Amino acid sequence: GLAAPARAEERKWADIPPRESIRKRYFPDVPLLTHEGKTVRFYDALVKDKLVVFNFMYATCTGICPTVMTNLARVRKVLGDRVGRDIFFYSLTLKPREDTPEVLAQYAKMHHIEPGWSLLTGSPDDIDLLRHTLGFYDSNSELDRDTSNHIGIVRYGNEPLMRWGACPGMSEPEWIAKSILWLDWPQGHA
Repeated sequence: GLAAPARAEERKWADIPPRESIRKRYFPDVPLLTHEGKTVRFYDALVKDKLVVFNFMYATCTGICPTVMTNLARVRKVLGDRVGRDIFFYSLTLKPREDTPEVLAQYAKMHHIEPGWSLLTGSPDDIDLLRHTLGFYDSNSELDRDTSNHIGIVRYGNEPLMRWGACPGMSEPEWIAKSILWLDWPQGHA
């Protein structure tokens, strides 16, 4: 009966290397647009082989977004010249219909976003898919539909080493930076 297909499904996933399994489940390679107007693929261009930091925001947010973005700018300063070289920051909009690359470029300018940090938009369906696969959603579907009802979580990870973590976006900048660098161990502890 039902046990044979379940075992076949388990064997199918057992044949996929762990890194590929994580990529397929959490990192769909959807197209996105940067605040600089460039089209990029989420996994291939932004995540693969990188140490990354993600958050979700939107340009007209008057709640937690501006304070988290300011705090992440402090984290970026603590990490110094590694950002843009081997650590990359990505802020994805919760309101892709409103946050065009031009709107995000203005937001980036207003928040002094430096190289190594991209603000991203895309199709509403692709952004929603990423929000769910990356874990930035509320399990209460009614609350989840309201994009203004979001929390300022930051997710960070080392894709090739398959190490991932998350923390409140208002955590101490030094602590967030230390947590990100911990994922780079032993390189970060040389």
